[in-house]
Amino acid sequence: MDLKCVIIDDEPLAINVIKNYIDQTKGLILLNSFNDATESVDYLRNNEPDLIFLDINMPLLDGLNLLKSIPKKPLTIITTAHEEFAVESYELEVVDYLVKPISFHRFLMGVNKAFKMKEYQQKDDFASHNDRAYLFIKIDKKKMQKIYLDEILSIESLGDYIKINTGADKYMIHQTLSSFTDELPSDKFIRIHRSYTISIEKIDAVEGNSIEIADIRYPIGRSYLNDVRNTIFKDNESGSSS
Repeated sequence: MDLKCVIIDDEPLAINVIKNYIDQTKGLILLNSFNDATESVDYLRNNEPDLIFLDINMPLLDGLNLLKSIPKKPLTIITTAHEEFAVESYELEVVDYLVKPISFHRFLMGVNKAFKMKEYQQKDDFASHNDRAYLFIKIDKKKMQKIYLDEILSIESLGDYIKINTGADKYMIHQTLSSFTDELPSDKFIRIHRSYTISIEKIDAVEGNSIEIADIRYPIGRSYLNDVRNTIFKDNESGSSS
């Protein structure tokens, strides 16, 4: 596993020292360095490095305010001559706080923490991705398409075919609405009409005998009305009576 790094520090000597340490450390790849924090903002937003080495006390924009301005924060190791900002830095969940002059031994300790945190992140991402429920649908004679259930908005019956709408894509497959609905978890999906099954979680509004999902209105069939009301509103009714 490699960590793509960026250095942000207004001291040329500090940048050179950290560059030298990065060159000596397996798995660290230097993408860029900045001696002006304001120049790094757009770069960080567009490139999303794994790790930044960040000075705090810099002109125009200090390191802590820079961190607060980035929506998706990379792993961060603070490199500073000032000890007094440690508590505030750790509140921003930095990996480590290194006080200059930084020894190579202390640098490695911080980097090893970053490697471990990156490994944990990857495991969490893998687990969350693979815990999502999915199924495979046959979209032509040779291709089976994987779709995640939490992406499905609605399923529409078109005779012996159904159209699965995920918002981003629509898939037409040869299957009846009844048989496909039976494959779906009943606590997540509900048949609301002879022509429609919808995702309960994706409902934006209910008005009269219709349901709105992503600006599309779906009719509720008369024979399905009681079932739909009991399923959709049961949690709210139980909550309001308590």
